[in-house]
Amino acid sequence: MFTRIVKMVFEPQHIPIFLNNFEEVKEKIRGFEGCEFLELYRDKNQENIFFTYSRWNAEVDLENYRNSDLFKEVWSVTKPMFKEKAEAWSVDTLVKLP
Repeated sequence: MFTRIVKMVFEPQHIPIFLNNFEEVKEKIRGFEGCEFLELYRDKNQENIFFTYSRWNAEVDLENYRNSDLFKEVWSVTKPMFKEKAEAWSVDTLVKLP
């Protein structure tokens, strides 16, 4: 299992559209095969910066999602609203405390 972190910086006027769209698709993303966890975070100091954290069973699961119609639909709505290019990291958990 690994975590995918995506940083997105939006044009401020697009934030309500992004949040509404995320509300509509979050269950579909979380329900995608191999996705075990999904959260959306907002920067405390810069309200136009958001992060998604998702946990995936295997890299093939994330790749299947990224090649899916669902991802293409979500990204086609989200990407034009960016102020900056999105950044993404795939990370392994080294230490986890209960």
